[in-house]
Amino acid sequence: MSAERYVELALDPMSRVTLRPMTDADRPFLERLYASTREEELRPVPWSDAQKTAFLASQYALQHAHYQQHYDGARFDVIEEDGAPIGRLYLSRGEREIRIVDIALIPSHRGRGIGASLIERVIARARKEGASVTIHVERNNPALRLYERLGFRVEEDRGVYLFLAHSAGRA
Repeated sequence: MSAERYVELALDPMSRVTLRPMTDADRPFLERLYASTREEELRPVPWSDAQKTAFLASQYALQHAHYQQHYDGARFDVIEEDGAPIGRLYLSRGEREIRIVDIALIPSHRGRGIGASLIERVIARARKEGASVTIHVERNNPALRLYERLGFRVEEDRGVYLFLAHSAGRA
C-alpha cells in the first residue's frame, strides 16, 4: 500500500469506537453488514432466505472486488465499539481529495452519531491537508440528509447516485 494514498484518522483516545484494518476473518461480519444495508430493497423479492443470503454474499464479493480494483491503496477499516465490529469505513486518497468509498454501520448503531463523528474526523483530516472530501450516495439513502447537514453539496447527479463533495480544506 503506497503511503501517500493511505488515510490515517486520529480518533479520540477516550472513545469506545476504534478503527482497525480489515482482515479475511472479517468477511462473515462484512457480508452480514452488507446484507443489512440491502434488507429493505430485497424485502419484496419472492426468494427464500437461502437465495437472498447467497445473492447478497455474491453482491458483497463483487462490490469488494470493485473497490479493491478501483481504489488501489485505499484503507479498508472495520469500525469497532469496545472491540466488537459494528461497521466499516473505506477511505481512498486522491491528489487533492479524500474519498469516502463506503461507510456503513449495523442497524443497532445507526442514528447514534457514530457515522457523523467518523465523517467529521475525515473532514478535519482533509482540512489539515487542504483537500476536499467526496462520496457517492444513492439519492434515496437516508444518510443523504446527514451528509448535507455536515456540509456536503451535490456536485453531480449520476442517475441513481449523487456525487457529493465537501470543500473542507479547499479554498
